[in-house]
Formats: sequence, C-alpha cells, structure tokens
Amino acid sequence: MVGTMSAAAVAVWLGSVVSILSRSHADRNVYPSAGVLFVHVLEREYFKGEFPPYPKAGEASSDPITFNTNLKGYPDRPGWLRYIQRTQHSDGVLYGSPTAEHAGRPSVIEITAYNRRTFETARHNLVINIMGTEEFPLPYQAEFYIKNMNVEEMLASEVLGDFLGAVKNIWQPDRLNAINITSALDRGGRVPLPINNLKEGVYVMVGADVAFSSCLREVESPHNQQRCSQEMEPSISCDKKFRAQFDIDWCKISLVDINRVFPVYITRPEPGNGILPEFGLYDPPSETLMSRNYFSDFLITLAVPSAVAVVLLFILGYTMCCRREGFIQLVHHNSIQKSSKELRSMSKNREISWPLSTLPVFNPVSGEVVPPLHPDNYETTSMPLMQTQTNLQNQITIPQQRPSGKWYS
Repeated sequence: MVGTMSAAAVAVWLGSVVSILSRSHADRNVYPSAGVLFVHVLEREYFKGEFPPYPKAGEASSDPITFNTNLKGYPDRPGWLRYIQRTQHSDGVLYGSPTAEHAGRPSVIEITAYNRRTFETARHNLVINIMGTEEFPLPYQAEFYIKNMNVEEMLASEVLGDFLGAVKNIWQPDRLNAINITSALDRGGRVPLPINNLKEGVYVMVGADVAFSSCLREVESPHNQQRCSQEMEPSISCDKKFRAQFDIDWCKISLVDINRVFPVYITRPEPGNGILPEFGLYDPPSETLMSRNYFSDFLITLAVPSAVAVVLLFILGYTMCCRREGFIQLVHHNSIQKSSKELRSMSKNREISWPLSTLPVFNPVSGEVVPPLHPDNYETTSMPLMQTQTNLQNQITIPQQRPSGKWYS
C-alpha cells in the first residue's frame, strides 16, 4: 500500500503517525511512602502541547481542559486516592495517604485530558510505587480542622509548608510530616454559601515522633471542654501562632497515640468449596393445622368501644335532662333559638311597622313626647331572657290621661 502512494502522501501519512505517537509518552513513576501524604499536580501547561495551537496567533492558549483519572483496567481510582479540580481553567490534583497494605504493589493511574474546545483527548500513565518503611507512620498524630481553607488551597506546597512550620513551632518534634488532608464535605459538612468568601474547611492530620506538647493538651482541660460544649471558642495559648493565616477550630482537634491503640485481628473462616452442606429433605408444615378463630377478637373490638359510648351517652342525657343545671341550659338555648327566629323573620320584611315598645309616646295632657321604653342608649345586653317584676326598674312609666269631673279628685 505504501509503494503505491506518492511521496507527498507518504510524508503526510508519516507526519500523522509522528503526531499520534507524540501523544504516547512513557509512564511516569512516583515513589510515595506509606503513611505520608501524597500530592501530584496535573498541570494544564503540561498537557497544552498535546493539543493544536490556539487559533489566534500571539495570544496565550486558554482552552478549558478537564481530567479523568482511573486505575488501569478499572472505572475508578484506588480507595485511598482522591482527585479534585475546581474549574476547567485550574490544575487538577491527585492526593491521598497510602497505607502499608498497598506497599509493594504498583498502581497504574490512567490520566485522560479533555480539551473542551477541540474535543481532543490525550492520555498519560502515572505509576505509583508505594514504599513501605518502618519509620512511618509516626506514632503521635494530631488532626486539625482549618475553617478558612479549601482542599486545593491547602494542597499547595507553600501553604502546607507554612502550616507544618507553625505546628513544628509549638510541638518541637524531631520529625514532622503531613499524613492526610480531607475536605470537610467528605466528613458531612455543608457546601458554604457564595458570600463573604466562605470556605469549605479541611481536616489536616500531621504526625510526629514526640509526645504532644502542653499547648495541644490545653484543649483537653475541663474549662475548655465546657466552653466547647457551650459552642464557645476555647482559650488556647498558642492559637496566635496560627491566627495570622489559619483559622483553627480547636474544639475539633483530635490527638491520637497509635502506641495505645491495640490492633484488632479478625479471624476469617477457611474458604469452602462453594457447595452448601446437606440439610435433609424439606419438611413443610402440616395441612391439618387449625385455623385461628377471630370472632372473639371481633366482639372485643366492637363491644368495648360501644359500651363506653353508651355510658357516656347516658351520663350526658342525665346531665342535660334530669339535672337543674342541664334544664336551665336547655331553656336558655331554646330562648336563644326563638330570639334568632324572630330576628330573621323581622329582617325578611323591613316595611312592617316598628313594635310599639320602640316608638315614642305622645302625652295628650302635657303635650310632651315620652321616649320609648327601650331607648337607643339603653343597655340590652345585660337584660335577662325571662324578665320579672324586679327586672323592670329601668323601664320608664308612661303617664296616663285622667278624665275631668267632680267624681274625680
């Protein structure tokens, strides 16, 4: 096929082969130690050469690039390895803390870079060779919660170096190293609101070869424990050494001495051949089982509420019909009903004449007009429903006309 191609076509074909092969780089090997924080930055600048140049000459390439990482032959990464990339224009970071269980077994991580402008991809392999040593992990471990940092900010070498320097200043160990960094979101924290430059918060675990200093032990005092229980900030003497750059929540500090932690050994049974043992023939229940009679339960369910209802009804009837208080309430209720009916009947026809008790009375002898029996300013709310002679004190007596003659004095 190559012999039938022209020289120009062969040159183009070889150029394409070279351009494709240029994207296949040799595996990159790293050698982290078990019990020590591992950080590997996926730099966008390193992968920009794998993609075509930016269309505008003289301008820096700002193509959005994202990364996908997975263990070779598997869809995801190892359990101890995490990955974060905040935006498409920022670098990605692989980080985690390998343990001694992963030592001696190289892990090949496939890194696939995606150019979101040209939709091209480039793939690299990262071979992680975990080294197991007796020096790590260090026996005394302290975990700090930093409230004003995100994971990618804390993973920066200069920021992590400043934090370790502050810890070393108050702890004074011979050896000090970062063991692990975990986002507060992975511990059940909430995503902060996008106001006032709030951060997610990170947990940073460090290890040392000497016992904890007195400053770190201050949080264990009863006074500070009480302040923490009341959600108040404890008084720590060495907090000023961190305050300038790191806002530490001292109530969430954790101090662990792994020398006092006893290992737990779990005995596992010997693996079998995968065949269940013989249990004999299946013996189903007998068909002559007596069915349960639910008639008594049904009667109890209905009889008890019915008896209670009858007793309550009897008590209510006796109180309302046979007792004096109940009879008065019935009469009072009946009078209210009659008054309501009278008001409704009067409201239906407003053309009828007013009752005599509401009209003014004319005195033919004196010529004056006597106000009605129930003037407008007369308080009727206190009038009883059944009036007696003693209740008519507020009524006005109407003068009667007396005939003239000698038989009358």
